[in-house]
Amino acid sequence: MAYMIGVTCAVVLTVAGCLGGGRAAGMPGQSTQSLSVGGVMRSFHLYRPDGLSGPAPLVVMLHGGYGDGAQAERAYHWDAQADSGRFLVAYPDGVDRAWNAGSCCGRPARTGVDDVAFITAMVAAIEQQIPVDTTRVFVTGMSNGAMMALRLACQSSLFAAVAPVAGTLLTGCSGASPTSVLQIHGTADDRVPYGGGPGTALTASGSPRVDGPSVESVNADWRTIDGCAPPVSSSSGEVTTLRADCPEGRTVELIAIAGAGHQWPGGVSNPVVEKIAGLSPPSTALDATAAIWQFFTQHARSR
Repeated sequence: MAYMIGVTCAVVLTVAGCLGGGRAAGMPGQSTQSLSVGGVMRSFHLYRPDGLSGPAPLVVMLHGGYGDGAQAERAYHWDAQADSGRFLVAYPDGVDRAWNAGSCCGRPARTGVDDVAFITAMVAAIEQQIPVDTTRVFVTGMSNGAMMALRLACQSSLFAAVAPVAGTLLTGCSGASPTSVLQIHGTADDRVPYGGGPGTALTASGSPRVDGPSVESVNADWRTIDGCAPPVSSSSGEVTTLRADCPEGRTVELIAIAGAGHQWPGGVSNPVVEKIAGLSPPSTALDATAAIWQFFTQHARSR
């Protein structure tokens, strides 16, 4: 594939078996791998910076609806961030370019695809190949991927921190473990409205693809889960940050970007896709990838 750099390989992994091709998969650069989860073969891309040694942090980057791991790798600058921050990045592929984030999206939601199991198994497979700092495993995502990241925060204790971009919570979250959360959202997002309610994108039957709670209410729910102090607000230009300090060094934060639409701030603009989908270009008021990595560096899970 044209976007691949360095070592590329196809490796078949079994969750309960030995890893195939582990030496090639663990080499610097990108690898494309697959594993069987629940009898279904799933794929992911892994980026390992050159010269990475010792147990390293791992960031899981979940693509948006209609995207895939390769698209997320090209669009959001995580490989470059990994080179400077010295960490691993995994880019899993959703079934039919979507994730089962609860009431959204596509075939995964309709058929009950167990994406929590897939992503958990993927992290375990990576840990068998490469030394991973298990206290610093993080997940972020865009749109449907952001919704999936929030579902993982609710239903898994694997991640030290989560950072959804342009997403909302579309699944139950009772019993969630306290987790540091950073939400990033544009106030003019019409696909996943900042104020909640139905988005403008429709399913084939004419119903909204997304109809969920407001971004601020999701943030408030996480402050309750984490037992946080009242939040403090600060602003700089178009960017407003709401931060709450929580026990054991956790924080719950919300970055709202005035006038920004349904895009990854600081991401790569694609004029053709934007025109077809009716999307505005990504906001340049914030580099979401850099902001998320800075947030992740401040949070490690207790051993």
